[in-house]
Amino acid sequence: MFNKIFPKIHAEGYKFLVIAGIITIVLYILSNFLGLIGLVLTIWVYYFFRDPERIIIEDNNYLVSPADGEIIKVEEVDGPKELGLENKKFNKISVFMNVFDCHVNRTPCAGKIEEILYKPGKFFNASLDKASEDNERNYFKIKDTENNDIIVVQIAGLVARRIVCESNKDQELNQGDRIGMIRFGSRADVYYENYQPLVKIGQKAISGETLLAKK
Repeated sequence: MFNKIFPKIHAEGYKFLVIAGIITIVLYILSNFLGLIGLVLTIWVYYFFRDPERIIIEDNNYLVSPADGEIIKVEEVDGPKELGLENKKFNKISVFMNVFDCHVNRTPCAGKIEEILYKPGKFFNASLDKASEDNERNYFKIKDTENNDIIVVQIAGLVARRIVCESNKDQELNQGDRIGMIRFGSRADVYYENYQPLVKIGQKAISGETLLAKK
């Protein structure tokens, strides 16, 4: 119960928590009301950077969600041209993370990271279609245990200003392993082949636990 109320936080969050705490102290000196606002802000910062443990299915017949948030796209598309896959068809599921969702990202499947590619870009609202092509983003190309290409894309949003990558090329992953996070509102896209989608638009997803697709 304690861990649910006070989950551990991601390493990226400590400096923001300290800054928010200092601001809160200063605001309390000026005014009790302003101090209360600062306290609420500090609590929000703490929960934004939360990094709870998740129960992973550990079944290679499924893909799990790479992010907490709302399913906003379930469609067939061309692969990312940045990875030279524009002539190959994929299914794609997009998960939009608002500022209240946990922003730690996880791998949908077990496998090996073949490529990581960072692309600078703009900061449109991450729920817009053009965010997948115009926003700052980071690509992971993963080979699953049956040699299928699984692409995970971290996409910065309107207020997000940093994509954090915590994985390396040639790294072997277990399903649900943490691969990074995005600060302050964003989106994660999953491109996959040879799986059938299990989710629908508007559904809430939980990183590492929600089953996105099945072989």
